[in-house]
Amino acid sequence: MNRKFLPLILMLSAGLVTVIITFIRGYSVLYKLGSLLAVFVIFYLIGSVIVYFLDHFDKVNSAAAENTETVYEKGADGELSDALDSDKENS
Repeated sequence: MNRKFLPLILMLSAGLVTVIITFIRGYSVLYKLGSLLAVFVIFYLIGSVIVYFLDHFDKVNSAAAENTETVYEKGADGELSDALDSDKENS
């Protein structure tokens, strides 16, 4: 999944909420800009951390999937077969 735009979407949606709230409450323009800048920076950092962790988890999961060993079962006829293949046939 492409997560490149997650920090931007998170930042802009938080900024939209901030603009709406400061507009409704009637704050000064300087206060609006300062709070908007702070929200942009904070939520961009939060989004970047989330993307980092999701990418890290994907990397760990893909490495674990590559390192799995094949399990063999001995059937009733004495022949070895993959455990996964026999599970699929039983389903």
